[in-house]
Amino acid sequence: MKVENNKNTIRLPETELPRIVVLGGGFAGLSLAKKFKNQDVQLVVLDKNNFHQFQPLLYQVATSGIVPDSIAFPFRKQFKTYNNVYFRMANVERIDKETKCVYTDIGMVAYDYLIIATGSDTNFFGLEDVQMHSLGMKSIQEALDIRSLLLQRFEKAVVTDDDELRNALTNFAVVGGGPAGVETVGAIAEFKKYILPKDYPDLDTSIMTIYLIESNERLLSGMSDKASKNAIKYLEDLGVKVHLKTRVTSYDGENIKTADDQHFKAKSMIWTAGVRGNVPEGIEEDSLARGNRLVVNEYSEVKGCSDVYAIGDIASMSTKDYPNGHPMVAQVAIQQGDLLAKNILNKWKGKELEKFVYNDKGSMATVGKKKAVADIGRFKFGGYFAWLLWSVVHLMSISGFKNKLFVGINWIWSYFTYDKGNRLIMRRYKKSKRLD
Repeated sequence: MKVENNKNTIRLPETELPRIVVLGGGFAGLSLAKKFKNQDVQLVVLDKNNFHQFQPLLYQVATSGIVPDSIAFPFRKQFKTYNNVYFRMANVERIDKETKCVYTDIGMVAYDYLIIATGSDTNFFGLEDVQMHSLGMKSIQEALDIRSLLLQRFEKAVVTDDDELRNALTNFAVVGGGPAGVETVGAIAEFKKYILPKDYPDLDTSIMTIYLIESNERLLSGMSDKASKNAIKYLEDLGVKVHLKTRVTSYDGENIKTADDQHFKAKSMIWTAGVRGNVPEGIEEDSLARGNRLVVNEYSEVKGCSDVYAIGDIASMSTKDYPNGHPMVAQVAIQQGDLLAKNILNKWKGKELEKFVYNDKGSMATVGKKKAVADIGRFKFGGYFAWLLWSVVHLMSISGFKNKLFVGINWIWSYFTYDKGNRLIMRRYKKSKRLD
């Protein structure tokens, strides 16, 4: 169809080519966009940020390991050689499937094909007090909040004369024993071991307690038993107190309560215990699966919708091997984006479409310096080699040569000096009165 502009639409070049609108520039959306480079289509990417963020390293931003710029890459720089791709920074408000339009805070855009790749957000499972007083870690902004909060806690602890308050200020709890939780709590434990004695020599760091609280019976439930056991050993060696089969039920900003009536005292809690899909308005409830994800078939088509697709974390594709949908990880998103782009092009050419089959390349998680766990096919291993492999894979996956260089230099510096990046409080974090 011919697409024209009017005063209510987002300003874009007029075109008679098919228009594909992509909601979200994460791993899935970016992967798809790359496949349409300079094809006979107008591709419009909408995202609330003007950059792609490498989420697997957010925990390192949160613990001052790397600067946020090094894991972010501007969309406009990414698309500068794409003559058919247009980026617009916008918040999606709703989808109108009848008129095939997307409404945003900067205007409306019509589409021929809509790709929903809006990813996921933190799931607090209806625990309002937990949501109010804890922090999630799904964006660079949230990682920076954690960094500021962590440093502010130590600055306040070093000047207080109240022993009980000092204890609470220096205690940290991470809820959720998946890769994000394990990597975050390991980084905080290393912060305590290597950084605090140098930055705060007048603070008794032995009073600092770090908890990892997981409701399941083991850590890293998506990985092997060997990986789980190794992760617990590495974390306990770092002084982390691991609590399994422990479900958090409430948190008031200082006191953590659990279903089995345990109590923990910590002024800071990071919540990595669950995620839920970011579904735009305009999608009916019968198109939703568990975890607020969109039900899609093996061609990524959204149930009950025409010319609407979903890929990445937001998509729930039930297959024989993955009856509850694929894991919400980067490799799934990248592979779904690649195949969907190929299928749309094949559809236009009258070629047969391919069903999505996930090629699991393995899982890894780092647990502090020189320690990681890895499941690669039938090989299950941990320790230094797993950490080295994790480092290489993540370094190569970061967008932009300069970013790879900066992260690599930071890691080398940290490896030899046991130091982290500058511990700067660039902006004070204050979510509630608990910092008063």
